[in-house]
Amino acid sequence: MTTTLDRTAPRDLAAELPARLSLTPKTTLAGQLDGAWWPRSRDLEAELPALAAALDETWGRVTRVTVNPSRWPVVPRTVAVDGRVLHVGWFTEQDPDKLILLSYTVGRWDLLVIPPGTEPAAASRLMAVAAIPGSVLAAGALMANETVIGRGIRDTGRREAAWEDEGGACMSPFGEPFGRSALPLSANGWR
Repeated sequence: MTTTLDRTAPRDLAAELPARLSLTPKTTLAGQLDGAWWPRSRDLEAELPALAAALDETWGRVTRVTVNPSRWPVVPRTVAVDGRVLHVGWFTEQDPDKLILLSYTVGRWDLLVIPPGTEPAAASRLMAVAAIPGSVLAAGALMANETVIGRGIRDTGRREAAWEDEGGACMSPFGEPFGRSALPLSANGWR
């Protein structure tokens, strides 16, 4: 799979824009998500400073972030944020549609990550649903529902990943069919 970073906006400009963020209100109801984040690009180094700055004011200082690398073309080990270092880790087992934030003083937050190319109406729906206190819907379920209902998510990486996860086609790297079948083999291994 090939991924291309959108370099139309300078990295400095992306850092100056406020984070598009929706957070659950402080309640005793614990849910699957603590809100949603809608980055402008897939460039973590450009996007994380604005997110960390927005959360520093409301939640406290974020010290670590984890992502699933399937949605991010480059995952830096560290990102500079206001004269300090934010550590970034990745786990393939983590939900690809979720960002986990950690703080020494406050704890952990799980945010739904809305793809940068999502239409504003779809992003608005997702941000509102992800911020409902006590919601039992996971990030992947919210994204799947929006894909079916809203059809406003434009993220080719998501479609390609789903194709590969579901078995994809038996194709060579050159786009030619291999002639294999997903059907089970007979007891002796031959068809």
